[in-house]
Amino acid sequence: MIRLATMVISKSEFMMFLKHPAWLWLKKFDKEKLPIPDASLQALFDEGTLFEGYAEKLFPDAVKLGYKSDKGDFSGTKYYALPEETSQEIKKGTKFILQGRLEVDGITSTFDVLEKAGEGEFNLYEIKSSTSQKPEHIPDLAFQALVLEKSGFKVAKTAVIHVNNKYVRQGAIDPKAIAAETDVTEEVREQMPEVEAKIHDAIECLKNKQCPDLSPRYVNGGSDVLSEWLTIIQGIKGEFPKYSIYDLCTVNAQTLGMLEDNGIEMLKDISLDCELSDKQLRQVEAMRTGEQSINKDEIENFLNELKYPLYFLDYETMSGVIPAFDGYRPYQQVPFQYSLHILPELGGELIHKEYLHREFTDPVPELLEHLHNDFDKEGTVISWYMSFEKSRNSEMAKQVPKYEKFLLGVNDRMVDLMTPFSKGWFVDKDFFGSASIKYVLPALLPELSYKELAISNGAQAQQIWMQTVLKGKNPEKKDQIMKDLIKYCGLDTYAMYAIFKYLTSRVSQS
Repeated sequence: MIRLATMVISKSEFMMFLKHPAWLWLKKFDKEKLPIPDASLQALFDEGTLFEGYAEKLFPDAVKLGYKSDKGDFSGTKYYALPEETSQEIKKGTKFILQGRLEVDGITSTFDVLEKAGEGEFNLYEIKSSTSQKPEHIPDLAFQALVLEKSGFKVAKTAVIHVNNKYVRQGAIDPKAIAAETDVTEEVREQMPEVEAKIHDAIECLKNKQCPDLSPRYVNGGSDVLSEWLTIIQGIKGEFPKYSIYDLCTVNAQTLGMLEDNGIEMLKDISLDCELSDKQLRQVEAMRTGEQSINKDEIENFLNELKYPLYFLDYETMSGVIPAFDGYRPYQQVPFQYSLHILPELGGELIHKEYLHREFTDPVPELLEHLHNDFDKEGTVISWYMSFEKSRNSEMAKQVPKYEKFLLGVNDRMVDLMTPFSKGWFVDKDFFGSASIKYVLPALLPELSYKELAISNGAQAQQIWMQTVLKGKNPEKKDQIMKDLIKYCGLDTYAMYAIFKYLTSRVSQS
C-alpha cells in the first residue's frame, strides 16, 4: 500500500525528474539523502510566498483551499482531502479557486489559480516570483494542464503571473501594478505531448528497485541545477577528491559525461586537446604544471594606470521581491553598508572608513552623505567586479539627485581589480578557474580568510541584515550582528588592498 502511494507523481516531483531522473527516485524512496533547504533557499521560498500573497489579490472573491495547517505548516489530512474539496468547488461553479488539487492516473497537481472560463472549462494561472516567464515554466504548466484534462476538463488558457520589475513602489503595494501576466497557452499546448511522454518515463523510473545512475551527465538544466546535483552526489558518495573533474570551472553536464566516458577523474589528466573553453584550458594547464602563470607586463601596465589616493570600495546590499521603501523596484539591490579602505600614497598608512545603516528607514540618503564625506575628488576607485558597484552608483544617483555628479564621478574613476584574474594574466590552480575574490584571496594570502567569520558571504550578509533591521528579528543579538557585518564588509576591502600589494610585489620581482 505504501509502495502504491509513492507511485503518484506530483508536479514538483515531475520537475525533479526533468532535472535528473535519480532526483525523483531519491525523493520517493530515499529522500533522507536529499538535503533540506538551507537558509538561502528558504529565503527564496519565502520571497515566492510573499509575492504569491499579492498576486492572489488579483482574483477577487476567490475561494482559497490549500493544505497548510492553521500554523502554516504541512497538514497531511488537508492535503489528502484537497482533491474532493476542489471537485466540490468546481461543481458549485466557483469562479476562482486558489490552491486546489486534483489527482488522476498517477499524477497530481496543486494549482495556484483556476478560473472558470465556461462549462467544464478553465483558465490556468501559475504564480512565479521571477521577473519574467522562464523556459521551465512551460513543462510546469503543461503538467498541470494534463492533470486538468485527464480529469475531464478543458484548459482554455494558460498564463504565468510574474513580477513586474518596472514597478516602482509609492505607498502601499499595488497588486495590479507589481504583477505582470504572460500568456503561454500556445507554448504549453505544443509541449503537452512531450510532457505526457516524460510522465510515462517518470512512472517507469519509479518501477525500478535500483536508483538510476547518479552521473551528472543526465542533468538537464543550467549551472545552478548542476551545482545542486553535485552537492547531492557528494552527500551520497562522499566528498570529491580535491582537483577532480567536478572542480572544472563553468562546466556543463555534457562535458562531465565526456570526461567520465574517457575514464578521466582528475583535472591534471584532462588533455589540452579536449574541447574546452579558454578559461577551462587555463585552469587545466595550471593543474598540469602546478605553477602560477603571471603576465607581468600586462599586470604592470594595469597597476601603472592607478592614481593615488587609492579607494578600495565595496557595498553590501539588500534586495527583495517587495520593495521595502518608496522609490524602489522589485529585486533592486539597495546598498545598506559600505567599506572603504584608502591608501593615500604608495607605502602610505592605510585608512579605513565605513558605514552601516541600522534603522528601518531608507539607507541610501545617509549612506551617501557619509560616502561623499569620505571621498576626495582625485584618485582611483578600486572595486572587485566593478559593474556591481557602478550599477548601484548609477541607481543611487537617480534616487538622490543631490549626489548624482559625485556618484557618476566615482564611476568614471573606477577600476576593476578582478581584471588581472578574469583576463588570465594571473592563473593559479587554487583559483579553480574562478576570478572570485573568495578563491583568489585564500590562494594568494591564506592568512586572510572568510571561513572564521560569523558572516562569510554577501548573500548571508543581506539575509541577516534584512531579518535583523527590516523584520526586527534577533533584537538581543543586534549589536553583535552589526559588528559581524562590519567585520565581513571590512575584510572585502582589506582583501582588495592586500591583493593589490601582492600584485605590486610580484611584478617588481625580477
